[in-house]
Amino acid sequence: MQIINTPIEGLKLIEPLKFEDNRGAFFESYNQDLFHKAGIQDTFVQDNQSISKYNVLRGVHFQKGKFAQAKLVRVIQGKVLDIVVDLRHGSKTFGQYFAVELSQANNFMLYIPIGFAHGFHTLEDNTIFAYKCSAPYNKTSEDGIIWNDKTLNINWGNIQNPIISEKDLILPNFNHEHIYF
Repeated sequence: MQIINTPIEGLKLIEPLKFEDNRGAFFESYNQDLFHKAGIQDTFVQDNQSISKYNVLRGVHFQKGKFAQAKLVRVIQGKVLDIVVDLRHGSKTFGQYFAVELSQANNFMLYIPIGFAHGFHTLEDNTIFAYKCSAPYNKTSEDGIIWNDKTLNINWGNIQNPIISEKDLILPNFNHEHIYF
C-alpha cells in the first residue's frame, strides 16, 4: 500500500497493492497500522455506501462541531470524480479544492481529514461509492456548499445537467469570511 501526500496538507491518496491471478484479484482496503504510520490516526466508527446512476452529483457536504468527520472514501464499482475543499481557516490552502478520479479500475482511496467539504460526480452507471467516517452522521451538524459556487470554481469536467438532490440544490455559496473549521 502506498500512501501519497497531495498538494493539500493532510489530504492523502492511497494506492493499494493489488494482487491478481486466474481467480481474480485481492487488495487490502484498510490497514490500521499502515495508516497510523502515515499519520492517519482517526478511528472510523461508521461505514456508508451509496449506489448512483450515471451523472449523479452528491455534495459538497461536511459536518460541523463534535460530529465533524474524517473520511476514507473509495469506489467499489464504477467511477467518480471526487472533490474535496479545504475549509480549515489558517490553512495555506483554505478555499482550494483537490480533484481525483476514483474507480473500480484504479482502486485508489482518498483520506479526507476533518476540515474538508466533500462531493463527487458519477462517471458511470451503477457506481458504488463506499466511505468510512470518524463520527456518526448527525442531521443537525450537516452543512455544505453549492456544487457550482463561482468563488471555488471547481472544475467538474464535462458535466451537463447533473442529477442533484433538492437538498444539495439549495446549499449556500462559499464565504471566505465564514468560519467553517
